[in-house]
Amino acid sequence: MASNSDDKCNGDAKVWRFKGNGATSDAAAVTLRKLAFGMFKNCTMNSGKTILFPTPGEPSAHPNFRTCPEAEEAVAAAARSGMANSYAPSPGVLKARRAVADYLNGELPTKLKPEDVYITGGCNQAIEIVIDSLAGNPAANILLPRPGYPHYDARAVYNGLEIRKYDLLPESDWEIDIDGLEAAADENTVAMVIINPNNPCGNVYAYDHLNKVAEMARKLGILIISDEVYDHVVYGDMPFIPMGKFASIAPVITLGSISKGWVAPGWRVGWIAMNDPNGIFISTRVVQAIEDFLDLTPQPSFILQEALPDILEKTPKEFFDKKIKAMRRNVELSCERLKDIPCLFCPKKPESCSYLWLKLDTSMLDNIKNDFDFCTKLVSEESLILIPGVALGAENWVRISIGTDESVVEEIFDRLKGFCDRHAISKGAITLNGHAINQIVVSVV
Repeated sequence: MASNSDDKCNGDAKVWRFKGNGATSDAAAVTLRKLAFGMFKNCTMNSGKTILFPTPGEPSAHPNFRTCPEAEEAVAAAARSGMANSYAPSPGVLKARRAVADYLNGELPTKLKPEDVYITGGCNQAIEIVIDSLAGNPAANILLPRPGYPHYDARAVYNGLEIRKYDLLPESDWEIDIDGLEAAADENTVAMVIINPNNPCGNVYAYDHLNKVAEMARKLGILIISDEVYDHVVYGDMPFIPMGKFASIAPVITLGSISKGWVAPGWRVGWIAMNDPNGIFISTRVVQAIEDFLDLTPQPSFILQEALPDILEKTPKEFFDKKIKAMRRNVELSCERLKDIPCLFCPKKPESCSYLWLKLDTSMLDNIKNDFDFCTKLVSEESLILIPGVALGAENWVRISIGTDESVVEEIFDRLKGFCDRHAISKGAITLNGHAINQIVVSVV
């Protein structure tokens, strides 16, 4: 019989008093990273096709989606200076905070001061800091959009913060369902998240709509977290309006970064801006909670913070114009190619961001149960990785990234059409339990 000592040596978990935190698994399960990279397992490496994972996370190989020389030089100069080799202050380097305040102020009626801004390791860390700082009340809940960016869900799950969803309405250009927003809230609701410009829907909210959102937040007594990471990726007719314009109605925490506008997600530098002309964040100790949390978490790179003022101030308008022109071409090309793929439908041509948000009609496909099944089989057969809508909170939708070179967009749709053609239910066929069956016509005399 094995001794207790032998059990320990053999890795018997029953005899050890520690275990991993299950909250991390629960939270990671709803992240895009876990889902998307997990799909690599289904790629057929011997198919002769390279893996296509169209994402703004890997843009540097494509000239139209490479960051500008001015930004690259700013980082190189910061590194060469020798002045950015130490740890940065927890709230961020003062010159970086001032530069972000100046960048965001624009037409804001109440101007941000440097002390209203905190520098973070990209927008994802900004999300984590804000959500963690609001999660002190175990009964609290937060309102998140459906569809939406799942990192908010993941961080709320990790903190035990109850998630309540409000819908974006495809028949109303993906506007927020204001009545549904109110119905989802109760006395324990602390905040709502708005993503504008919107990922994944590609819409930009109008002034009047944002005003209504602010009025509802005031009525509910909640703060607004406004994710504006795509503010420099707007190519439609609707102008981008920062939520901070409405901070006198309800307080707004603005989140942003250079990742999407400057096509440099790997640089991991972003910010939190407190739009609060009435001092509500101070009286409710939200500012204190965020500043305390910043002392608990690693600071973003000093080199990137040192470079940030030049990145924000010296990037020429022509850089953004070139990228916007390329995005418009890709949108038109994608919508044209979609005409040959009837099982996918785009209810609204995107005006921002780098995605197509498409409705999937599984009734037109043989042996495809839902969007996750669609994407899993697409990876296996075509080595093309798309994001199933269920990962963003909406079943039987698909998100395609088109923020890449035009030739890659063509390849995406070539593979997508080939896959859908192979799985299409032929005319004159019926389905039984998701499988196509040839229709037999019997004449009775």
